[in-house]
Amino acid sequence: MIVNGTHNLVLTGGRIHCPDGTLESGWLAVSGERISAVGTGTPPEGRHLDLSGAHVVPGFVDIHCHGGGGGSFTSADADQAATAIATHRRHGTTSLMASLVSAPVNELTDQLAALAELVTDGELVGVHLEGPFIAEARCGAHDPTVLREPDTEAVGALLEAGRGNIRMVTLAPELTGGVKAVRQLTESGVIAAIGHTDAVAEQVRAAVDAGATVATHLFNGMRPLHHREPGPVGALLDDERVTIELICDLVHVHPGVLRLAARHAGPSRTVLVTDAMSATDVADGTYRLGSLDVEVADGVATLPGSGSLAGSTLTMDAAFRNLVHGAGLGIADAVAATATRPARLLGIDAETGALRPGLLADLVVLDDDLRVAGVLRHGEWVGNPPTRS
Repeated sequence: MIVNGTHNLVLTGGRIHCPDGTLESGWLAVSGERISAVGTGTPPEGRHLDLSGAHVVPGFVDIHCHGGGGGSFTSADADQAATAIATHRRHGTTSLMASLVSAPVNELTDQLAALAELVTDGELVGVHLEGPFIAEARCGAHDPTVLREPDTEAVGALLEAGRGNIRMVTLAPELTGGVKAVRQLTESGVIAAIGHTDAVAEQVRAAVDAGATVATHLFNGMRPLHHREPGPVGALLDDERVTIELICDLVHVHPGVLRLAARHAGPSRTVLVTDAMSATDVADGTYRLGSLDVEVADGVATLPGSGSLAGSTLTMDAAFRNLVHGAGLGIADAVAATATRPARLLGIDAETGALRPGLLADLVVLDDDLRVAGVLRHGEWVGNPPTRS
């Protein structure tokens, strides 16, 4: 971990947000691509970088993202995918799972093939299939003409095409074969997520009993909470076995509702996601999400005519900031929801998701307003290192 007794890089003076608490005016040492030591007091030898006044948090882990920077993961174009990855990496996302939207099985197979090398090279941590096994009544910005029931053959064909790269599949459990598909996915080592569903609470509980463990963007794309029929929202939020995704752009979910959900689920069950589409970090205009046109105005993506939200233009640094400044939760909650919990969910927490010796040096330097000042991934700066103003 240490070459000739000296660390390659020592970040000093910052507020280091570690698993056991925040080290005020602490230091963090990097050797090669990994964190070699963390502490307070006199920093060790090495190339020092003074971060006095800044926050140092783990690199963000986004498990639900469709694109960014003008590039889309649904394009079956590896160059567009690379553009999206680079866009989100500049905003602090050091681990990213690509999300695809509903499409015919043969098109999804082509999209999976285009992303395979990026997964193999470690640029992506895997692929999330959001559909096509979802409910037409709650399909949102998915093409209703390509939706289908999750029969064993279709699920198996996609898993085979994914060649081990599919990490999560979102489905509606009330569809014929829905609960059986949950078992098929979990037995294959794939996370079964519940979303875009019109299910009642009992149908959701049956899917969770079968192995479903994630609520895809809770509140959005599902039957709403009712005091006499809790539906997916109530059943998923109140089940300790389920991790909940929240789109923290303050558009998809009201700040007060974000606060209620995150506080109820707690840091062990809450994950912030972007649900970002290709228009992220570029100008307003007309874009594509899968096979559908999307209009983006003032950073809000909607389907023309219906006004239905069509993903977001959110980045994870903004989600982090919104949870703290918009919803009023603490920085420790934001660290858990943007890094620690999603890393554990994906099973990569032995490598990333926290500031701890031995883990990859994936971290984000945030200024006092929680805006990105620098991103370190695998011990290398993404762009320029931070400088003191």
